[in-house]
Amino acid sequence: MGERNLEEIERKRLAWEKKVLGLAERSSSFTTVSGTPIERLYTPLNLAESNYSRDIGFPGEYPFTRSIHPTGYRGRLWTMRMFSGFGTAEESNARYKYLLQHGETGLSVAFDYPTLNGHDTDAPEALGEFGKCGVAVSSLADMELLFDGIPVDQVTTSMTINGPAAVIWAMYLIAAEKRGIPLAKLGGTIQNDILKEYMAQNSYIFPPESSIRLIVDTFEFGMKQVPLWNTISVSGYHIREAGATALQELAFTLADGLTYVQAGTDRGMNVDDFAPRISFFFNCHNDFFEEIAKFRAARRVWARQMKERFGAKKERSMWLRFHTQTAGCSLTAQQPENNVVRTTIQALAAVLGGTQSLHTNSMDEALALPSESAVRVALRTQQIIAGESGVTNTIDPLGGSFFVESLTDGMERGVYEYLRKIDSLGGVLRAIENGFFHREIGDSAFRFQREVESKQRVVVGVNEHATGEHARIPILKMDPNGQSRHLERLDTVRRTRNNRELRRRLGELEKAARRADNLMPYIIDAVREYGTLGEICGVLRQVFGEYKQPAIV
Repeated sequence: MGERNLEEIERKRLAWEKKVLGLAERSSSFTTVSGTPIERLYTPLNLAESNYSRDIGFPGEYPFTRSIHPTGYRGRLWTMRMFSGFGTAEESNARYKYLLQHGETGLSVAFDYPTLNGHDTDAPEALGEFGKCGVAVSSLADMELLFDGIPVDQVTTSMTINGPAAVIWAMYLIAAEKRGIPLAKLGGTIQNDILKEYMAQNSYIFPPESSIRLIVDTFEFGMKQVPLWNTISVSGYHIREAGATALQELAFTLADGLTYVQAGTDRGMNVDDFAPRISFFFNCHNDFFEEIAKFRAARRVWARQMKERFGAKKERSMWLRFHTQTAGCSLTAQQPENNVVRTTIQALAAVLGGTQSLHTNSMDEALALPSESAVRVALRTQQIIAGESGVTNTIDPLGGSFFVESLTDGMERGVYEYLRKIDSLGGVLRAIENGFFHREIGDSAFRFQREVESKQRVVVGVNEHATGEHARIPILKMDPNGQSRHLERLDTVRRTRNNRELRRRLGELEKAARRADNLMPYIIDAVREYGTLGEICGVLRQVFGEYKQPAIV
């Protein structure tokens, strides 16, 4: 826009502000959920430094601010992938089939806490945790049941697993192979992002350096043997759930992603050989426009970093492809029906932000794992947005909005400020060691909670419009005999497998771990012999040790 036009707008803006200056407003301060101040009005003046071709551009063209695909949702809708898993493999298998029957287009597996930490269900560390936050998988036999009757060569599967990701992935691959499905036909994602565990979720096994070695092993194995698989989903979701702001979620997630790319290139791999299979996983909270801006800025920053920092040549290496889940931390046990509205707002923001895959939380998840009726409403929410709202008819419909573009630019500037700060601390691993991420997230979580308690931040049904009524919705109950069946199956596996051959395979895994070998082939060999998750992770614990979080001062 020309200088004269901007000067004219500035004159008119000042005249307008004089007229409205004395008018009463609801608050003396307006901010996003993350605390970013929001101006009364946005005009072309807020974008005076922006260049359309350089910063916004066209869909499918660098820097991909508007979309990584030139046709957006006009060409293909996002994958509707509901995060599911509870109790036994049989119960979770039934839920997956139910969701597929009701129009889900991709699977997403939740594992229970012992599985996330590399323990078998009968381990002392697993006591009382069976199947409570996801499905229990202790051996290949469980994985075979989990996907029994599901066409895994036609449906992509995402697995939220980190420390033992290589082992769980090996179980999935061998379960498919035993059904005659070639590995090259399998598509899906393992989360595999261990760095955010040290920052936020605290579900880790091995020290960071050993964990990153395993991650790069999956990169290397995947690009050769399972080319359709995303061997990592760099996750900001858990960072946000721990209390981070939208900016912190984005900055810390991108910093983690860049750390993994560096590790891959340090191994000697060409960035264009493995970067196209890196995906991301973001949270979508209540602040509609802030979240849209976050997703748009994410694409732009990642594209620029991959091109300018790592010299990526392929466009696909510069694409930031991401899955979104609506914000679990925004759900309330009070008036749980209100969660349907929250989830709808968040899902719509994710779609307007250009997500490739979406999970919508169920209304009852602040109380229990979702019931069938609640999860069906959550899935229908996506389907209504896709089929009835009209928002999929054009690409990046909020692109060019003075407000959204200004928020996007501000988000990008904030990300680069954080990246510089992290680099000054010696990188992500050193910043984890000195407690930087914990302090940043903790301060943000405290600020938000204080705002809720002081009613600066409204949470309907909690600090405003509360009724005191108890929730009256059906709650999912798991099979009380499920754990017994699971343990009987685990015992049968241990008795009937070839234990002599398994001991040999585990011994080879240990030797390879003490060398610099890629461990995926050795893990796969142990899985084929029905080595359990705890046994395989136990070998790696002996070699790598276990991570102990340092005291944060």
